[in-house]
Amino acid sequence: MTDAGIPTTPIDREPLDYPNGHYPTGTEKAAILRDTFRAAGVELGAYDERIAQWLAQTADWSTFAVITSWVQRAAAEQGERTGEN
Repeated sequence: MTDAGIPTTPIDREPLDYPNGHYPTGTEKAAILRDTFRAAGVELGAYDERIAQWLAQTADWSTFAVITSWVQRAAAEQGERTGEN
């Protein structure tokens, strides 16, 4: 699990635990998502940004954590395949 509470391995149960004791706000989730996209090398267009903001504001923590984890794990796997990690 990352410092932001995003699982780094396949998820077998709903991720309800958050390491800081409180779930992040929509603004905090938006920052987590932006950082995840940036680290994964994902370039966002205007509509991408709009949907990312929507996800951060509307998704519950479990849904948000799973989707963000997919991006992070895919980037890590790609990095391992290309020798970048």
